Amino acid sequence: MICGDESEETIMTEQSPSRDGVLEHWVNDLATVLNVDPSLVNLSQLLDVARDAAHSVTRTAAPIATFLVGVAAAQQGGTREAVDAAANKAQQQAKEYVEDR
Repeated sequence: MICGDESEETIMTEQSPSRDGVLEHWVNDLATVLNVDPSLVNLSQLLDVARDAAHSVTRTAAPIATFLVGVAAAQQGGTREAVDAAANKAQQQAKEYVEDR
């Protein structure tokens, strides 16, 4: 979700992961440095992917899962829809991993 005026895009979440906005500010700055549209960043969704991977597989799976979501989204056009689809697939795979163990 985007907040702020039209000239400054900032990432936000339905339920802010950080009470003081430090995480959101840092991610927005990082997106800018990496030349990534901040509107593509859904912190809650990515944190959910990381949580599911960490709890279903192993803690170290969290950053790898979020990285792969980004790569998959980029390969599918880099749109918000591509990010959502990749994140949903990653979460589903994590759930299936638990069921298969």
